Amino acid sequence: MQIVRGLEAFPPDAGSSAVALGAFDGIHLGHRAILGTAVTLAQRGGLSALACTFDRHPMEVLQPDRAPLPITTLEERLELIAETGIDTTVVIPFTPAIAAIEAKAFVQDVLIGRLKAGEIVVGFNHRFGRGARGDVGLLETLAGPLGFRAHVVQALMVDGVAVSSSEIRTALQRGDLPGAARLLGRPYSIRGEVVRGAGRGRTLGFPTANVKTDRPLGLPVGVYVCRLTAAARQHQAVVNVGFRPTFGENELAVEAHVLDFTGDLYDERVTLTFIRRLREERKFPNVDALRHQIALDVAAARAAS
Repeated sequence: MQIVRGLEAFPPDAGSSAVALGAFDGIHLGHRAILGTAVTLAQRGGLSALACTFDRHPMEVLQPDRAPLPITTLEERLELIAETGIDTTVVIPFTPAIAAIEAKAFVQDVLIGRLKAGEIVVGFNHRFGRGARGDVGLLETLAGPLGFRAHVVQALMVDGVAVSSSEIRTALQRGDLPGAARLLGRPYSIRGEVVRGAGRGRTLGFPTANVKTDRPLGLPVGVYVCRLTAAARQHQAVVNVGFRPTFGENELAVEAHVLDFTGDLYDERVTLTFIRRLREERKFPNVDALRHQIALDVAAARAAS
């Protein structure tokens, strides 16, 4: 998949396209339906399948205090978009200037004029343009006069719930990883770099990799069953997300005890894939009690795999 960063970098001689438009945070099942529709339309019409998305999330610019926690980084988002068969993704830096473009002008000048859209695909609740005044009704109204076809992908229901990024965040916030995975279409994961910690895990008999994550985790503190991927190899892991209250600390840490692993992960890029939450984080009366509980957590993780 080709990645074009900024509208000015989009080739002016590009042919007609089928454009999937959205923020696409998470690339959940609903997003995949939108992107897949654009791919199908492109294949049928001999067009280029194009995704148009933003960096940063519009709310980070317009209302930063209300901006949602990201489910994916831009890098992760682009990799997931590529899996859908999209030919090109255009990443528009979301700036106040972009936010000020009127909805009709965005369709006419950006989607039609610049990206050569012959087909435009959006989700049922997508809004665009200045003040988010553009919606699917406006898009359908503009289709005839501007010479494109509008396609609105309706809400995708899973277990009676409409798939959305906000529903996924809610599931993650309550530690419901199976529920989030059903909406995402895959287990929730996050990437990061292994950094040096205090080394307490090794003294307890359970050495840990301290992971500095690329973005906020969005999960409640607690202990989780995970898979850790490093250098293209997967390992079972028990991950503690929390403040280590037994040791009187107050800085959030993500610590992974990798099962049946010997070696050095310092400075490695790893992916943590969260399977389920085992328990809440607790303050133990002493180190021996903590060590005993970690052994129980490891046994539970083995049984869960």
